[in-house]
Amino acid sequence: MDALLTNFPLWVSIFAILFAQAIKIPIMYISSRKLEWSLFFSTGGMPSSHSSGVTSLTTSIGLIEGVGSPLFAITAVFSIIVMYDAKGVRWQAGEQAVVLNQLVRDFQHLTTEIKNWPKKNEEEKRRELKELLGHRPSEVFFGAILGIGLSFALFYVFVQ
Repeated sequence: MDALLTNFPLWVSIFAILFAQAIKIPIMYISSRKLEWSLFFSTGGMPSSHSSGVTSLTTSIGLIEGVGSPLFAITAVFSIIVMYDAKGVRWQAGEQAVVLNQLVRDFQHLTTEIKNWPKKNEEEKRRELKELLGHRPSEVFFGAILGIGLSFALFYVFVQ
């Protein structure tokens, strides 16, 4: 149990993910003047918590095991795959969700005009796909910088 509680790579990575999620709220407030607490639990946005978490894991492994270790190589490749996916595949899925949601809205408008659709709550009529799935390259980059920076800072505070 002590090994789990003192596992620096695990805890710094979890902290980096939570920190990245938490700072999305003030960043959004600064840019839009809207306070959206739900951002803490949502995907996408600035910075990428995926990038922050995996780069923090890789950096902390590099600091403890050395950059020549097989464990560092595994986490580095893992980080690259996660960040590529966060930027690429998940971003494209979000873009497709935007188009599909517009098609759903257009179809609903058409059926409303054609028929006298009984009045219902809008939420009952449709379910929108989650559009904010992935990250822009800048969000991935700043998430990675955040994870690396947090790992170095916390390593020298708590481990060294």
